[in-house]
Amino acid sequence: METTLIFRERIDLPHFASFVLLDDPDGLEALRAYYAAYAAIADEHGVGLVLDTPTWRANGDWGALLGYAPARLDAVNRRAVELLEGVRADADNGDAILISGCIGPRGDGYVADALMSTEEAQSYHEPQVRAFADSAADLVSILTVTYLDEAVGLVRAAEEAAIPAVVSFTVETDGRLPDGTALREAVGAVDDATDASAAYYMINCAHPDHFEDVLDGGAWLERVRGLRANASRKSHAELAESEDLDDGDPAELAADYVRLRSRFPSLNVVGGCCGTDERHIEEICGAWSRPG
Repeated sequence: METTLIFRERIDLPHFASFVLLDDPDGLEALRAYYAAYAAIADEHGVGLVLDTPTWRANGDWGALLGYAPARLDAVNRRAVELLEGVRADADNGDAILISGCIGPRGDGYVADALMSTEEAQSYHEPQVRAFADSAADLVSILTVTYLDEAVGLVRAAEEAAIPAVVSFTVETDGRLPDGTALREAVGAVDDATDASAAYYMINCAHPDHFEDVLDGGAWLERVRGLRANASRKSHAELAESEDLDDGDPAELAADYVRLRSRFPSLNVVGGCCGTDERHIEEICGAWSRPG
């Protein structure tokens, strides 16, 4: 979402925060158009759709940095869900659309910073989780998780609020989390600490080339059901320094997804991360549904 809005739509997103657009009429229309395009792709291909609220940065520290006091932040998270309720109501395939309350890390998302204990992480993310649990959101998803304790805390907060939780890990070019934890170990450790209460896990913010080698066929992969890959093969450090969008090759990325199916049998939630847009998702949907 953010790379599309910034680089293609030329919309200023302070601190990479798209939730601020909910307070701007033009921004609100830009968000509606963004979501409607994906609803149309899903309808065309006859597949279900998970839509994430534009709230990746709508947590305590980032909200304060952007001038949002706790009450205002709570309200904007709820309005984000209301926006997607409207998108779902307007879509021909509304019955096949799930609303995910999107939660981002306390820190950067590319590096393991703003470190917390599991207890601190649970307390930190609880307000946003509860805002979604009290709304029409069907689940919550924490994206770009860089270390274990934050993932555990989020899952525990969601369990307390009685809403399903998805954990999506950022991985580096070696297939490990930014804190050095192997992906296999990360899934197992979070499951062990939470009695496997997460609905499923995802990989995001990395190109398939970065993690394909760690998909070893172990039982842990059955817990990983989602993939939101980057269009670019660049490392996070290279992406952070880039002034131009690297949108890769949509058809090539789609072929990468299809190739992964044999090593990733549980994969059934596919989407995109940095540099991807409707073209990539259209290609992925088309390639995924092709026989053979």
